Amino acid sequence: MKKLFFTFILLSCLATASAQFSRPITIGAGAGAAYGMTDFKNSKAHFTWYGEGDYLFTPFISVGLRAEKGTVSGNSTEETYKNSYYAGNVNAKLRLGKFMNLPDNYSYYTLITSDFQRILSNIYIGAGAGLIKNRIATNFSPAFQEGVAAIGGEIAQDRSGIHFIVPLNIGVDIPFGRTLYGPQWAVNVNYQHTLTTNDNLDGVINKNNDQYGFLSVGVKYALFNRN
Repeated sequence: MKKLFFTFILLSCLATASAQFSRPITIGAGAGAAYGMTDFKNSKAHFTWYGEGDYLFTPFISVGLRAEKGTVSGNSTEETYKNSYYAGNVNAKLRLGKFMNLPDNYSYYTLITSDFQRILSNIYIGAGAGLIKNRIATNFSPAFQEGVAAIGGEIAQDRSGIHFIVPLNIGVDIPFGRTLYGPQWAVNVNYQHTLTTNDNLDGVINKNNDQYGFLSVGVKYALFNRN
């Protein structure tokens, strides 16, 4: 029954999809799975949630804030790490509709164009800058620590520091519900690939910086009308 319910909701969103918001501010929240790409061969996906807010300069160009709380972990033979992190970033997004030569009266366009055009115009890429606060727990044997040192690496002493990150995004907004000012709700599907600058997601520091991925599904709500 649950699968049938969620399938119905998704199909309803697609069937009533409109083009990107004409309102200037959106807020949203969602969840998904995060997984680390670190010095450990095996990674486990963990539940992660986020909250965000965006300001749309146009229906297709936005700048926003995003906060995350999640976990990445991994293991190699008997060695394990688990990082229960907090992260936040400032990001900008550019949507495909910017290059589709759409009319100036954008709210009217949302009422008359095809569903395919509406969804296509909402595909976006984005990038930003932010901070991550690590909370790393490890289980490293003395032999493993010696092996890390032998290849020129080291075991991180800082297990709870704050470090600089670069998030890269690709995704799509699928707004639904039609009004004269454009839709107010949207389903968001996003993949965020986050680059770190200090190689310390897993407690091991060597020549290659750690990374993590976050695949999420969320809901957005638009606020206010444009003047």
